[in-house]
Amino acid sequence: MVRFVLVLVLLIAIAVLVVFVVGYNKIRAADVRVDEALGGIDVQLTRRASLIPGLVSTVASFAAHEKAILDHVTTARAALASSTTGTSVAQRSAAERDFDNAVGQVLALGQTYPQLNSSTNFLNLQQNLADTEDKLAFARQYYNDAVASLNRTIGSIPWMFVAGPTGVGEREYYQTPR
Repeated sequence: MVRFVLVLVLLIAIAVLVVFVVGYNKIRAADVRVDEALGGIDVQLTRRASLIPGLVSTVASFAAHEKAILDHVTTARAALASSTTGTSVAQRSAAERDFDNAVGQVLALGQTYPQLNSSTNFLNLQQNLADTEDKLAFARQYYNDAVASLNRTIGSIPWMFVAGPTGVGEREYYQTPR
């Protein structure tokens, strides 16, 4: 009888160890997916920011006296670039919101200056920005899906008991900067 109890205790201990290892790996893998998805957002934000110097120089050649708008774009671009090096999703979103406002002002100059709106370079830059926006929207959605998966995993039984030792906590969603 004692032998049976010892074997039973050993089997239970092995089962608990297996559940812990599987849970640990599952949670860590979900956390890595969230980090990868955030990296995808950073790539698109950097790509979009890299299009701005060309846009600014094109607009500057047509609307040299719109210096305040062009300076705002340059400042917003720098803030966006610095936000991608941090870990705060809220900081990225706020910098992206300011950047969107600044780029919107520059693109609105195309309406004020018809010769600018007919410039091939300006139109190509607008198309590249639109393409990047589409990719950025997809990257945000992918990130939020990865966060939802991680948060669901951490909040469900039995994985919630493994979440503490993994050092992984719930992650914040990326808010669309509109």
